[in-house]
Amino acid sequence: MSLDLSIIWFVIIVFATLMYIVMDGFDLGIGILFPFTESAQQRDVMVNSVAPVWDGNETWLVLGGAGLFGAFPLAYAVIIDALTIPLSLMLVGLIFRGVAFEFRFNATPSHRPFWDKAFMGGSILATFCQGIVVGAVINGFQVTDRAYSGGAFDWLTPFTLFCGVGLVIAYALLGASWLVMKSEDALQACMRRAARGLLLALLAVIACISLWTPLLHSSIATRWFSLPNLYYLLPVPLLVLAVSALLWRHLGQTESHVPPFILTLALVFLGFSGLGISIWPAIIPPSITLWQAAAPVQSQEFMLIGAIFIIPVILVYTFWSYYVFRGKVPQNEGYH
Repeated sequence: MSLDLSIIWFVIIVFATLMYIVMDGFDLGIGILFPFTESAQQRDVMVNSVAPVWDGNETWLVLGGAGLFGAFPLAYAVIIDALTIPLSLMLVGLIFRGVAFEFRFNATPSHRPFWDKAFMGGSILATFCQGIVVGAVINGFQVTDRAYSGGAFDWLTPFTLFCGVGLVIAYALLGASWLVMKSEDALQACMRRAARGLLLALLAVIACISLWTPLLHSSIATRWFSLPNLYYLLPVPLLVLAVSALLWRHLGQTESHVPPFILTLALVFLGFSGLGISIWPAIIPPSITLWQAAAPVQSQEFMLIGAIFIIPVILVYTFWSYYVFRGKVPQNEGYH
């Protein structure tokens, strides 16, 4: 039985995207959480908690984009054409955040507030635009003769803007639970309180999107609510509720440090799974499947050889960097 390279590459791209969401999610969440504290010392601890790993996290974004370009060129072409504006703004946000990250440590005390605001603004802009992209993918794209035939602003809808706000909340929750694990004392207590509020907000967002998408798209309603699909997919929302209840409980336990972050990762994974279930097997919703958008088999085989070598390397150095910088981040120590 021959391997289906399109499915293999789809799994690789989904894995890279999920790794990016998880790793750069709490990283961007740090910037989103800056308004929760005015203490310069606490903000230093927040940034120091991701300083050794933040730039490596975006490796997964590059891998996912390159994989999409090589393995599914039609999907890459349509998405880039349809989402030029939000993707460009996302890159601006990521670049500005990176510059602010470096400059805030070397700035004079009078300039530090400006770079703090730049770091926060870049993080929010990048996250909001990523949420818009997610919402636009759910909405689908108008394609004629294997080319995008919609308008430059088709992505700008109330649903996509709501998805942008929802992802800002999700990344902020990731950042808060990360800081519960990495910080101590007053900052940790602050992040526990913030995480509880963000969890409630995220559950409200999930509920709204879960109702909104079936109303917008009959195919998604059929996927989730027809029988016997309903029985098979019911564990997903039930797990969301169970994980959320556990997360709420652990956030209230001062001796619980690591579980809140692990449970938040599980919540993000469940949300990501729900998105995949809604659009499968389309890679350009609503009608173009991953097989229709796939590159020639020879191209996929050639790329797969490189991926077999490079993905383990990325995983090893990612694990090693997180292992080396494990543990709490003490005050007055860190990035310089």
